[in-house]
Amino acid sequence: MANPVLSGCGSGAEDPGSGQTEQEESSASVEAAAEDAAVSADSAEDESYSQDFFAMDTYMTLTAYGKNAQDAVEAGVAEIERLDALLSTGDSDSEIYALNAAGGGELSDETAYLIERSLEVYESTGGLYDISIYPVMDLWGFTASDESAFAVPEASVLEETLALVDAGKLALMENEDGTVILSMEEGMQIDLGGIVKGYADDRIAEIFAEYGIESAIINLGGSVRVVGTKTDGSLWKVGIQDPEDSSGYLGGLALSDMAVVTSGGYERYFDDEETGIRYHHIIDPRTGYSACNGLISVSIISEDGTLADALSTSLFIMGTEEAIAYCEEHCVADGFDVLMETEDGEIYITDRLEESFIDLNGDTELHIITTH
Repeated sequence: MANPVLSGCGSGAEDPGSGQTEQEESSASVEAAAEDAAVSADSAEDESYSQDFFAMDTYMTLTAYGKNAQDAVEAGVAEIERLDALLSTGDSDSEIYALNAAGGGELSDETAYLIERSLEVYESTGGLYDISIYPVMDLWGFTASDESAFAVPEASVLEETLALVDAGKLALMENEDGTVILSMEEGMQIDLGGIVKGYADDRIAEIFAEYGIESAIINLGGSVRVVGTKTDGSLWKVGIQDPEDSSGYLGGLALSDMAVVTSGGYERYFDDEETGIRYHHIIDPRTGYSACNGLISVSIISEDGTLADALSTSLFIMGTEEAIAYCEEHCVADGFDVLMETEDGEIYITDRLEESFIDLNGDTELHIITTH
């Protein structure tokens, strides 16, 4: 019998101490359900091509349909690899690594864009989406690929490190020639990992469009985009993983041309050997500890994958009531919807998604969030 997990922050299905990481998962939290998403290539016009690969610390799959499917997928994989090399915190040749080492510097157009988008979400969420959280993530060991690095930091060291976290102190200055310079206070470091997969699926969708692809699945491990419809014209059915059962689903959504990005504490975690408490990788920048505010899964659905990626983390940190209030105020204006589960098993969904929801369990009770 497995020992009980002492945590109200959501526990994965694995035994305590097994340490699930994104590297071990083919899809962290959202995947196109195989039976529902399958498309048969019955003619040359339905030609398909799919490629599995590893990038950005997770397993990914790109699948496209149409006569240019292979070229489109290979171009998409190349784009992911380019972005990974540009934005990785651990690659000593990346732009982010250089910025962190130097305390700032001149930004490429893409990095400037992503930092600006990040700061917009930082402002709208009251600082809960904070790209300067990297030193705290590093202290917990969550930036390492080896789970043996995971450890609970000493409280005094955590307090000192947390003092470095405040994206409001990041300074962007545009020169007359249009170049943008980032300045950071001593000790500050940034990480765009909470937004880059969403941006990547936006970019791949653009690339697929250039190749004339009208039907595709972009699965970046926790970030999924469906392009167009199935080749038979029906909607894609995207399954939202049950955070307490890696083989099950909270439910499904019938969608076209949408990104679905899910955050949950079951994606990357460890159990403290002394206390049995489970700690996950979604850190609350107000406390420096794993967010433990009543939610165990948050999915953001939007045409804007970049926004969806940042908000899935932010709303998870907010907790149930604050997340509902944020949705009521921002969903329509900002162009997103939400499906989330509380630690008590309650499912909340925005009203605009209600008709798209697919009850895969037969008895799902939905709590509707009214948007305006």
